[in-house]
Amino acid sequence: MLDRLVQPLVRTQVQLLAQTHSASNKLISMISQWLGYLGIQASVTHLKTNNGQVQISLVVDKPEQCSEGEWQKILTNINQGHDANAEAELTYTKMSKSQQGKVHRLLAYVIRAGSPDNAFISTELKPRLVSMGMEEDMVLQIQSALKVPVVIEPLLEDLEPDIAAFVLSKAITIALIDQKISQDEDSILKAIYRVLEHKAKV
Repeated sequence: MLDRLVQPLVRTQVQLLAQTHSASNKLISMISQWLGYLGIQASVTHLKTNNGQVQISLVVDKPEQCSEGEWQKILTNINQGHDANAEAELTYTKMSKSQQGKVHRLLAYVIRAGSPDNAFISTELKPRLVSMGMEEDMVLQIQSALKVPVVIEPLLEDLEPDIAAFVLSKAITIALIDQKISQDEDSILKAIYRVLEHKAKV
């Protein structure tokens, strides 16, 4: 799986970065390499430190798995997004109750997949989810969804692309809490991603 291939490489490079005095040039090279693992061609045009963080500017070329037609649509959508009247990004608080319900149940499914013995669910769930920036009401609703069985297929069949993208970003973060992705977690992440892939082709 992707995390098993990439994480050891990234860890080794981080250790090298901590030991080199030419860290700036090394980090620029590493960032391009890390994105390259995902098929993304990118170059760093600006890099500096500020308040304990690294600020980076990137130039990103068309990803390998992106057709020319898709890339042109992405560029057009980005340019249109600069319009002040463009539709704002969907957030949890802007979702309908029905959409929020799908989010709760899908994330509950991901959590169960990563904690079959319920150890994480019973002891660490709430503080971890809150630390990820999730609203308290959202966390409480996910905990409620964990108390009932979730049938995943109907949720995926009519899942809106915006909701799928929102869930996938949260699901990946949840799955990587223990620094690895189990086979069950991998399956559900791929299933959510396929929804996005299918909708993009329609």
